[in-house]
Order: sequence, then C-alpha cells, then structure tokens
Amino acid sequence: MYSIERPVDPEAYRKVVGRFATGVAIVTTRLGEIDHAMTVNSFTSVSLEPLLVLFCAEKVARFHDAVLEARVWGVSVLPATMEDASRFFANRGRPLNGQLSRWPHHRGESGVALFDGAIATIECTTTDVHEGGDHSIVVGEVTALGTPSDGAPLLYHEGRYGRL
Repeated sequence: MYSIERPVDPEAYRKVVGRFATGVAIVTTRLGEIDHAMTVNSFTSVSLEPLLVLFCAEKVARFHDAVLEARVWGVSVLPATMEDASRFFANRGRPLNGQLSRWPHHRGESGVALFDGAIATIECTTTDVHEGGDHSIVVGEVTALGTPSDGAPLLYHEGRYGRL
C-alpha cells in the first residue's frame, strides 16, 4: 500500500531514499601533505560538455573543508571486494596519518590518492559548490580517467552492502 506522511519524518525519508540502489566510491583529496578520504554513495555524472561529475559532502565532516580548500579530488569506484575500505572510510574521527596504508593506491596526475583496486577512477578540479541543506554539492570538471581493475561493483541498498 502506498501512503504519504505529512510532515515527512526524517527516518521515513531515509528508508524511502535507501531503496534507491547506488554504487559506492571513495573520494580523496590532498591538502598540504595530508591525504583525506571519505566514502560516498552520492556521486553522479552531470554533463558531457564540459565533462562534469558531482558528489555531496556533509558540512560537519573534516573532509568537507579539506576538499573545498584543495579544489582537486579523486573518485575511486569500488568493486565488491572492497567493502572493508568503504566501511573504514565511512567512520568519523579515524586518524588521518596512515589511513590509506591498508589499501594499495597510487597518486593521480593531480596528486590525489586513487585506489589500485578500484574499477574506475576519476580526477577532478572543483568548478562549483552549491548549498544542499546539511551538505555541499561539489561539482568538478573531469581532468583524468582510469580503469585500474575489473570486477563487479560494490552496491548499497536499504542500509546494506550488496553485489551484482
């Protein structure tokens, strides 16, 4: 049965939008000599001319300020075999030093870390930042692409990880 709740309850909202299956990625940036990383499932292609993508960053996350200041970032689209990395980079307050050392990675052309096990990588330069409630919508122009490995994507649906 279909029903609409008014006003919309935030928990009901989470449950409903959680039914939209998404891929999982880790967005990285480098500010000074410090790598920052964050798991996202709010990542999408925006435009082919110019080549634009976006992700959403929660304003209270330390990653938020780092990526806005750095203005360059990378996206590593995760395979099903990297659920552990997704979980790790979704945790708040983890130490910054050495956080990438558990997973093989390399530096992209922009200097950001990209995961060797990713099924796709994208490097971007920020072109716009839009207000989005408690998040910022970060839009970037694509500057480099890669497909470091093959495999099925890691998915997220109704609060659980899944696979194709």
